[in-house]
Amino acid sequence: MNKEASLKKSKGKLFVGKVVSTKMKDTIIVLVDRFVLHPLYKKPIKRRKQFAVHAPNHAVKEGDIVTIKETRPISKKKHFMLVSIRS
Repeated sequence: MNKEASLKKSKGKLFVGKVVSTKMKDTIIVLVDRFVLHPLYKKPIKRRKQFAVHAPNHAVKEGDIVTIKETRPISKKKHFMLVSIRS
């Protein structure tokens, strides 16, 4: 079974975002942008959120595009795990 098929079977949401901080040990901060439609005016609005992501022993740099996956709580603020580095 390939990696992508196993990701689709697993529970939890997948997000693609940009790494904005790598200053903590085993933790990176990922900024995820999403667009939602305004309920009345139907104009696309950009919503941004930062997630603390568990990334042990990974050579991730600021500015990289990464895929993250929701997982069990790892600490008070970390509920996501690094899946892959896109660039």
